[in-house]
Amino acid sequence: MTTRLRPTWVEVDLEAIRHNVRTLMPAGAGLMAVVKANAYGHGDVAVARAAVEAGASWLGVALVEEGLALRSAGLGEMPILVLSEFPPGAERQALAASLTPSLYSEGGLARLVEAADGAPIGVHVKVDTGMHRAGVYPPEAAAAFIGRAAGSGLSLEGLWTHLARSEEDAATTEVQLSSFRAVVDEVRAAGHAPRFLHAANTGATIRHPEAHFDLVRTGIGIYGIEPAPGVGSELGLRPALTWRSEVTMVKRLPAGARMSYGHHYRLAHDSWVATVPAGYADGYPRLLSSRADVLIGGRRCRVAGSVTMDQLIVDCGDLEVEPGDGVVLLGTQGDETVSVEELANHSGTIGYEIVTRIGGRVPREYVGEEHAG
Repeated sequence: MTTRLRPTWVEVDLEAIRHNVRTLMPAGAGLMAVVKANAYGHGDVAVARAAVEAGASWLGVALVEEGLALRSAGLGEMPILVLSEFPPGAERQALAASLTPSLYSEGGLARLVEAADGAPIGVHVKVDTGMHRAGVYPPEAAAAFIGRAAGSGLSLEGLWTHLARSEEDAATTEVQLSSFRAVVDEVRAAGHAPRFLHAANTGATIRHPEAHFDLVRTGIGIYGIEPAPGVGSELGLRPALTWRSEVTMVKRLPAGARMSYGHHYRLAHDSWVATVPAGYADGYPRLLSSRADVLIGGRRCRVAGSVTMDQLIVDCGDLEVEPGDGVVLLGTQGDETVSVEELANHSGTIGYEIVTRIGGRVPREYVGEEHAG
């Protein structure tokens, strides 16, 4: 959606994205900005451009469709790694768009060789060192798999793995890194020379410099969100997203009045009550009902009762509000902040889910455009 008629939108600070990329950039290694899932809800094209402006040397996506969209938007020269194997039937289109394939299965290898039709294609082979989601397994099989790929005309551009507990468990992370190093040694001993070794997600980029290798893959961190509570808090990462709305209706209701579907919320005092046009169809979790605060006039006001599909009700207490007053559902207003982590805690989830669930009917608007100075 490009036109905003309803007064509910997401504002993304691209200078915060650039700041976070520069902050997370390791000495001696490149940085892949992971912009899958519409850049974690922030808007993939604008975020990708800002990340590149800040020095990112790769982009990472989950879907071929995401890579194609970036190419169509003009990111024609930037290396883009698709982090999962190309789906069957997508290989030719993906290769025509110069998307870099991840590879880890015999079926994926056969399909890619057929689609390449003898053209020199660089691949990034993923090894499963303990995440057990995708990758060549057991890790000791990687060298033989790479040999079959090379014998079929593909070239090993990258070798990588994914860490399962880099934010919280140094011992498990070291076990995975040791396994990965052993694979690297075996692959090199077999005569293969990957240009890019990469293992570090945001957590490992922050906590495990030994995992930096040639390239780090930073996702959640470039959006200014900690990968786990306290991880990276000393770095000064800046949250890039603010979810804004406006008051559309105001009532003065007496103590005892009950709010929204099910009447689960009861006013403790005579209060001003505001309606805000955002709901669970926009990705504002229903689990925030009667738990979360929004910000109006720089003050915290409780979501009163059930979050509905398109609207929510807010108990403003003695704060006299008016239609058109600004509301922050996520972000900072005045001296108060409603953080991603706060909403995640109320919802029993993680910050990643809060931002990625903000729906497509909520327009994204951008500040900090580089050409604006």
